[in-house]
Amino acid sequence: MVSSKDVAKLAGVSQTTVSRVLNTPDLVKATTVNKVLKAIEQLNYIPNEQARLLVTSRTNTIALLSGPLHNPFFSDTTAAIVNYANSKGYKVDVQFVQDEELEHAYSKILERKVDGIILSCILYEDPFFERLKRLDIPFITFNRKHQSNENFVEIDNEQAGYIAAQALQAVGHQHIAYVGGHLTVSTYANRFKGALCALGEAVSEKYIYHSNTTRTNISEGVDYLLRQSTLPTAIIGASDSIALNVIDELLKRNIRIPEDISVMGIDNVELAAYEQIQLTTVGHETEKNLGLIAITELIEMIENKKNSCVRITESVKLFNRKTVKHLK
Repeated sequence: MVSSKDVAKLAGVSQTTVSRVLNTPDLVKATTVNKVLKAIEQLNYIPNEQARLLVTSRTNTIALLSGPLHNPFFSDTTAAIVNYANSKGYKVDVQFVQDEELEHAYSKILERKVDGIILSCILYEDPFFERLKRLDIPFITFNRKHQSNENFVEIDNEQAGYIAAQALQAVGHQHIAYVGGHLTVSTYANRFKGALCALGEAVSEKYIYHSNTTRTNISEGVDYLLRQSTLPTAIIGASDSIALNVIDELLKRNIRIPEDISVMGIDNVELAAYEQIQLTTVGHETEKNLGLIAITELIEMIENKKNSCVRITESVKLFNRKTVKHLK
């Protein structure tokens, strides 16, 4: 069997140089790279992956902690992350977790060696963030961020909440309800903050319902809103997932969208634009996938040993479709 020693001998270089060409060719002179590649081709040498990992101390594996699959946002971002990572030669270990399962999920990703960690389930005051920093493993969060304001990719969530509420007011809605997620999460906290800012004195406690984002809890939230003496004319879902569940629950109760109640989402997931759904929502201005942005940054950190802190907040805009009725 042909070995790297044979390649080194034919190319007139050391075995260490052969390893560098295979793993970090950008750090080797172009003439040397060409000599080694010609020797590899001539000898039909196939590098042993495990041997390469021993030399580089790399696993070519990335751990992804994603939010639950019932939220289409995480379906979209997981697909983008896995596809991009695979194209760069990395495997992705994926866990889909609810917030109440975080401790177990954190333990699992620390059980094995990985080259990097990407997660979308960090809580705003999560102590695990400091543990990540001490591990000396590249990591990044997306969609959510930690209170330390480090290593994250997000949309401008406060502005998203503001635009959602303002857009409804602009077409005549005065009785606007809000169904959100737990405020221990930066995404939901900031979207709620933005919506309150736009609503101002028009906000009413009876139209606010914070959910754990499960179908059961959202169903209870819709029942709560429909028990009010004055029904809301519009409901903001703090994510497209919440908004889509709200629509489903309203339709089950024979309430028409948007004729009886308008519904607004936030995220602009791929499903929102489907012809049979056409959800009016707020999302990334250029429709870039946050997962793709985050995994691109993470692999840059891994491969170039980039230690700079990533802070990316993307601009947002309204995607005006068919679930909002104009009242004026």
